[in-house]
Amino acid sequence: MSRPPRHRLVPTNVAALAVGVTEATIRKWVSRGKITRYGAPGRRSEFDIEELTEIALQRQL
Repeated sequence: MSRPPRHRLVPTNVAALAVGVTEATIRKWVSRGKITRYGAPGRRSEFDIEELTEIALQRQL
């Protein structure tokens, strides 16, 4: 999978706000393979805002 354009990536705290969950939930979803984490190990995690938008829409159903 290729990395999304830089302007689409947001840090963990923004990802949590976008979906309406805690940062801990975002980290759980990463470990369970529900969302994709971008960034090198030991560095700041970033998430694709478009992927988060899809998850947020699914959660509203």
